[in-house]
Amino acid sequence: MNSSEVAKLLGVSTSTVQRWVKQLNLPMERNERGHYTFSEDDIPILEKIRDQIHNGALLQEIAPYQAKSPRKGTVKAVEASPDIEKLMMMFSDMERRIDSKADSVTSYQLIQHRKEIEELQNQVAELAAAIEKMEPRQGTNEQVAESALFDNADIPSSPGKRKKKKKVFGTFFGF
Repeated sequence: MNSSEVAKLLGVSTSTVQRWVKQLNLPMERNERGHYTFSEDDIPILEKIRDQIHNGALLQEIAPYQAKSPRKGTVKAVEASPDIEKLMMMFSDMERRIDSKADSVTSYQLIQHRKEIEELQNQVAELAAAIEKMEPRQGTNEQVAESALFDNADIPSSPGKRKKKKKVFGTFFGF
């Protein structure tokens, strides 16, 4: 309820209700706009204040409102039922199984990766050995290719045929 509804209920003005709340430091809630909101529990407190003022008490003489003290007590331990215990055991067992399965999958993947790495290392070693075998041949192949380039003019392509000489103009334009 808002201030005007409470004021009508008590038979006083809204400013009177607001003044009581401020001067007696009553713990009333406020809405998002800062207006007081009153609950059903607040009405008896305000009625008591109104009755004291009608009986001649001054507002300063009225005892300030004391909030209800919080209840004190002890919390009893909750007894777990056998069904809950059984579920907790099943849950723990499932967690253990999942962890075990995850570990085995991870170790299997690790073994597979190691095998692949070893295979790749073997291939690299084989390729390196093949390259080393080819390097001495490469030197002889380059010498043979160079001699073939420069010696082609002297060697006829067929033993019985004589090679036709090209003119300079034909070599540039491909005639």
